[in-house]
Amino acid sequence: MNPLRSFLLLRPTLPLLLLLLLIFSSTWSTSSTAGDHNNFLLCLGSRNTTVSPNSDLIHTPNSASYSSVFQFSIRNTRFNDTAASTRPTAIITPKTISQVQSAVVCARTHDVQVRVRSGGHDFEGMSYVSTSPSSTQPFLLIDLINLRNVAVDVPSKSAWVQAGAVLGEVYHGIASASGTLAFPAGICPTVGVGGHVSGGGYGMLIRKHGIAADNVLDAQLVDARGRVLDRAAMGEDVFWAIRGGGGNTYGIVVSWKINLVTVPARLTAFTAVRTSEENVTRVFDRFQHVVDKLPDDLSILLTLRKPTATMQAVFQGLYVGETETLLGVMKQSFPGLELTGQDCREMSWIQSILYFAGYPNNATYDELLDSRSSAPVQFDKVKAKSDYVEAPLPVKVLQGIWKRLYELESGPSFLQIIPHGGMMSRISDSSIPYPHRAGNVYKIQYYAVWSREGKEVEKRYLDWIRRLYEFTTPYVSKNPRGAYVNSRDLDLGRNNLGKITSYRQARIWGEKYYKHNFERLARAKAAIDPSNFFRNEQSVPPFTG
Repeated sequence: MNPLRSFLLLRPTLPLLLLLLLIFSSTWSTSSTAGDHNNFLLCLGSRNTTVSPNSDLIHTPNSASYSSVFQFSIRNTRFNDTAASTRPTAIITPKTISQVQSAVVCARTHDVQVRVRSGGHDFEGMSYVSTSPSSTQPFLLIDLINLRNVAVDVPSKSAWVQAGAVLGEVYHGIASASGTLAFPAGICPTVGVGGHVSGGGYGMLIRKHGIAADNVLDAQLVDARGRVLDRAAMGEDVFWAIRGGGGNTYGIVVSWKINLVTVPARLTAFTAVRTSEENVTRVFDRFQHVVDKLPDDLSILLTLRKPTATMQAVFQGLYVGETETLLGVMKQSFPGLELTGQDCREMSWIQSILYFAGYPNNATYDELLDSRSSAPVQFDKVKAKSDYVEAPLPVKVLQGIWKRLYELESGPSFLQIIPHGGMMSRISDSSIPYPHRAGNVYKIQYYAVWSREGKEVEKRYLDWIRRLYEFTTPYVSKNPRGAYVNSRDLDLGRNNLGKITSYRQARIWGEKYYKHNFERLARAKAAIDPSNFFRNEQSVPPFTG
């Protein structure tokens, strides 16, 4: 029999709090803050009796469930094999908002740092590991995987979605309720809605309806005092901040109320692949001169990669309308792509979600309910960077990009070009924290992707993407050079390890993500969390002047 089970049977009257202490004290006994963590567990048990010793809500390195829970939502396998010192000391998977509240209150009372995970797509892993192994402060991971309800209200064209839901689950809920409502967010079904919306969230409806954070109506936020605040209670400055100001900064958003947009019953999606360096250069050059000027109903995503010895440009588009009309638009605005009807497919909005996510043609949207474990797109080890382009790149720069892609063996590393213009140019750059609006032609996403193990392999790919990023420096946005917060990049700078981070120090990276909005974000942080309880390597610190 399991020794712990025998002990419980022999001592059925042992108080719950003492049980918690006995069960978990060995996990933290080597830490200089063991007392704080033990007190945290005592506090948690006393505040919420649903968090019992034998519940499935608490996982420590001594638990059989710890590794599987920790790794299940990791989409960037760079962090699968992290050292024990960088992993959470404990993981809590709450099933109710009250359990989130209890965890926050007890963690703050006993000085236990908290990190929060939604879908696990954090490119630097900051939502579930410490990227500073020299730090001696253990931390608690609150994994929202059990908070994933989606409630759609068709008459009001809105939905409440819990932050632990992934986009596939959100889209399934919307499609189950209506065939002509949609949410303008990302194409990857395994992305968690909590982090996605917190940082912005772009998708194939970007030029028609903006980004996900532009379409938030309300939210429920657990603040550092454990209160659940809606839009009215948190105030407009904080509500402004959480819609694009980055996660794990102002509190824990446990649910979003999102605006649903109306779409026709039939839309048109297309994929057009062009190969050879000469052809790719010519078509890309023309593309970047028109991509922000196309009708709002049309968004085209361009992927540049070298899957074999030949360069490849993959144009994927979504048109909010019928194929015949799209072909007329393309013939007039972008004839160089030579798009044909054979490249196009008419479909519903939910079918377009499956299409761009790479599901088979015969897939049904019910498969999105299992997208956490069965989605076609799965990451290897990834390092990402981002840029904003305000004027088309010279042909010599395009050729330089191809040259640098050829430095790697054929494989999954790639660049993505995300269009701007349309609605993105008409929304004010201060309407929410996401500031990259009018004046941007498109956004570049750089991805170094590899699967082989070893520090030397990792260094090669990290060096490669940093050289590519340096090469494009003269040709992208400046003063500051813009970056997208959902493509977290610690190369841009990081906070101090402790509670105190200078606002001036944080401006080094903060103004790249948020430009002139950074100061307002820091002031909102000072209002909602002046002690900087919610923090990570790139969380917004309180404004200090």
